[in-house]
Amino acid sequence: MHDTGTAAHPAPAPEQGEGQEAQSRHARRFGLPIATCLVMGNIIGGGIFLLPASVAPFGTISLVAFAVLTAGAIALALVFGRLAERDPRTGGPYVYARAAFGDFAGFLAAWSYWITTWVSNAALAVAAVGYLDVLIPVNDHKWSACLAALVLQLLPALANFAGTRYVGAVQLVATVLKFLPLLLVAIGGLFFFDSANLGPFQASDDSPTGAVSAAAAILLFSYLGVESAAVSAGEVRDPRRNVGRATILGTLGAAVVYLLGTLAVFGTVAHDKLVTSTAPFSDAVDVMFGGSWGGTAVACAALISMVGALNGWTLLSAQTPYAAAQDGLFPSAFGRKKRGVPTVGVLVTVVLASLLTVYNYTAGSSGVFESLVLITTFTATVPYLLATAAQIYFLVSGQHERVNRGRLVRDAVLAGVAFAFAMWLVAGSGYAAVYQGVLFLFVGVLVYAWMAARKQRAATSND
Repeated sequence: MHDTGTAAHPAPAPEQGEGQEAQSRHARRFGLPIATCLVMGNIIGGGIFLLPASVAPFGTISLVAFAVLTAGAIALALVFGRLAERDPRTGGPYVYARAAFGDFAGFLAAWSYWITTWVSNAALAVAAVGYLDVLIPVNDHKWSACLAALVLQLLPALANFAGTRYVGAVQLVATVLKFLPLLLVAIGGLFFFDSANLGPFQASDDSPTGAVSAAAAILLFSYLGVESAAVSAGEVRDPRRNVGRATILGTLGAAVVYLLGTLAVFGTVAHDKLVTSTAPFSDAVDVMFGGSWGGTAVACAALISMVGALNGWTLLSAQTPYAAAQDGLFPSAFGRKKRGVPTVGVLVTVVLASLLTVYNYTAGSSGVFESLVLITTFTATVPYLLATAAQIYFLVSGQHERVNRGRLVRDAVLAGVAFAFAMWLVAGSGYAAVYQGVLFLFVGVLVYAWMAARKQRAATSND
């Protein structure tokens, strides 16, 4: 039974220190453009640059899988927009889960999302080194590669420490710089499009349904990050209006780039070459413009893309623990802000991600590191499930203050589709990731027991 006390259903309140932060020249609330860039930048990391080759073995039927996933991601984005209209506080899924189901569900959302962010940051930095090596040889020695990965994590962290004003500026510049080359391939590729390059509609031996599902398993995690604006709602101007808009615009923008980019590469690079390609966008650029400079151009775009994603995810890594700390469910240090940013949360994330990065280069085995990364594909979906379940709870329970009666049927359909999409994400993460991810969640149960006990003792001593 979830907690039905008023503590689990607090009214939206201003962030602590909001007045002082708003006056700081280093802290600035995000408008719609920056919030949209945050969503787009976090959805699109470096995976886009390999996706066409990853799904090419299934044939162009993989575009059908992309379309299905896009519909699910947009439904999830719409649900987050609805939830943010009702409760526009920092924390996103944590806030919604706690309001519907109490402290424990809220903590699980916060804990799983926090794990996702710092493990993903380590993975992003390690992957970015591969693109950096095309420009500056750093992979010749593991310690130079390790140092490069640490610097790539530190630079976005410094932008976060400088304040939300600088986080937003970096995010805007990174998003523009990475989308220009992607759109160049996506739109320019249409002028070089040759249907003979597409290959068969279904290239695998699977049934059509099986092929779509297999391609979807690879593509499923391309849309992680749709919650970015909701998690940072407290830093967005007019969040009831702008969080939903930014979430939809950012998701649609990412979808357009994904679909057009993949289609353009399919139509410019011969199918038999694309299946074995390790740099499909580079191959497409070489076909379009000749020469062999495509690899350098795409490496620059990928590096910018990943630094932008690191910048956004570093901010998100601190926002959910901040919201939980405000409610006594995370250590109080996570609940303090400076220049609009929860600096302790950023610092802890950088330290943990850096330690994991060093471990990756010293352990001598990529197996454990890759397993940790796969776990995040499960832990990232836990907040999605809890948030969509919260929306269904609000709709079915008929809470007048949380449900717009005029949109009841439409919201119910969207919530159902979004919940199914989140379940599909869980199923696509695989047995091993779900098993190991549940173990991570159970470690969180012990942390929750400790924090809940401290909270109860404090409440008792104040009576």
